[in-house]
Amino acid sequence: MPEKTYTDEELRARLSPEQYEVTQHAGTERAFTGEYWDNKDPGTYRCVVCDEPLFTSETKFESGSGWPSFYRPVDDNAVETQSDASHGMARTEALCASCGAHLGHVFPDGPQPTGDRFCMNSASLRLDRDTTSDDAEDGSA
Repeated sequence: MPEKTYTDEELRARLSPEQYEVTQHAGTERAFTGEYWDNKDPGTYRCVVCDEPLFTSETKFESGSGWPSFYRPVDDNAVETQSDASHGMARTEALCASCGAHLGHVFPDGPQPTGDRFCMNSASLRLDRDTTSDDAEDGSA
């Protein structure tokens, strides 16, 4: 059960229509259109709803899917999973453990060390950029 809850009015005031649809109605942004799918900036990816840390740029990888992909959450308790049989498919849905926001899906085709691909919607994330990194100063990652 999520520990952080928000009224529909609060969420609609704080989130863009796309962020609201993705996080509250398990929507999916179009591939290769989200803000973070090819972002290489160092930092921590947080839940756009409750601001809890979910992933770090160190676990982000290029999956070719068109969505930001990570091989593990920042903490084992940051992301919850549940079965998702929507759209005639058997998938594993990823949810923010703190507020229950829909993040994306998890697939067993990621790199080692986990073998998982947390395929997230950019609309469910906010990047807290690491401005202390040498990579951040020269624009490379």
